[in-house]
Amino acid sequence: MNKKIAIIGGGNLGSAIAEGLINSGFVLPSDLIVTKRNIDTLKPLADRGVQIGNNNLEAVSNSSWIILAIKPFQFKEVLSQIQPALDATKHCIISVVAGVWIKDIQEIVGTDFPIFRAMPNTAIAIQESMTCICSFNTSNEQTVFVSEAFDQLGKTVLIEEKLMDAATVLGACGTAYAMRYIRANIQGGIEIGFSAKVASLIAAQTVKGAAELLLQKNTHPEQEIDKVTTPKGCTISGLNEMEHQGFSSSLIKGIITSYKKILSDM
Repeated sequence: MNKKIAIIGGGNLGSAIAEGLINSGFVLPSDLIVTKRNIDTLKPLADRGVQIGNNNLEAVSNSSWIILAIKPFQFKEVLSQIQPALDATKHCIISVVAGVWIKDIQEIVGTDFPIFRAMPNTAIAIQESMTCICSFNTSNEQTVFVSEAFDQLGKTVLIEEKLMDAATVLGACGTAYAMRYIRANIQGGIEIGFSAKVASLIAAQTVKGAAELLLQKNTHPEQEIDKVTTPKGCTISGLNEMEHQGFSSSLIKGIITSYKKILSDM
């Protein structure tokens, strides 16, 4: 399968995708074309052998996979610009543009194209993203390719497009929720005697380790909680006090509130 990829939009997200694909060895730098109006910021990619430029039409013409990594407000303008160079028998479109649905893409390019919509989160910058993917009119071979590409940038899951708003809340907003928990953990750590620097290290590494336990052992959180909650111990005392103060309830309500906000803004 032709791996020639054009990333239209070399901002933070587009550049992170390019870096991850190169670092993992998934593609050769020469198989990547990254475009941006101001190409000066793309010099680090150019130094690694990536083709850079500001001609979107040329990039599309010389590629088979088109990753749209532009801002939502640029979507219609850029897609309309490259539409003349698009060929449904040659190109597969992958959009990582927040809030843009597959039907929005089809309104401009038509319904013949294989289209993927991917929702990564900010951890893509360190190749630890949780990316949710949905698609239309795609083959199994294309789906495998796109899943494997984003697997180089973290982990992926295939979902129905109707769940993309929910995926935004759980996977993208979820990063902020996790950060807020870690921040509170740090503040608690300082109150019981640690410096901010040491408390930050302990809190962040502990959360990272807890997440890895679930990912690597495929266990339920309660199974891991049971291992550290001894009768009359300090862990269960702390957990119970958090629940008395509405810890789980407030988190669930926050997730639902974020989801309702997305729906109300549509």
